Amino acid sequence: MKKQARDCQVDEALEIIVGKWKPIILLLLFENKVMRFNELKRAIPGITQKMLTTQLRELEEEDIVNREVYAQVPPKVEYSITAYGKSIEPVLEAMHEWSTLHLEHKKNKNTKYITSLTR
Repeated sequence: MKKQARDCQVDEALEIIVGKWKPIILLLLFENKVMRFNELKRAIPGITQKMLTTQLRELEEEDIVNREVYAQVPPKVEYSITAYGKSIEPVLEAMHEWSTLHLEHKKNKNTKYITSLTR
């Protein structure tokens, strides 16, 4: 069945994964399977505690990330990808591959332009 532009749901998918830190959080969780909050924070230079909390909560609300709280002192919280969230991994990989190709394309395009100016 052919997809109609008016029925496009890409914006819905992007709304879930777009954010400065969400792709990085997801890739870290895909790599490491389970991470504690402070491990994630240390692995993402520049992210604030508030922003990490916000991004994790949004991913949790979408059932992409699981938050496991252990009843102990001090409290222990671990994050992982849900079974449903694993379905987004090929999408992120495809976006990464395309982005790499696109950056190379832009570099080559700029190089050709600069070369034409210097002739």
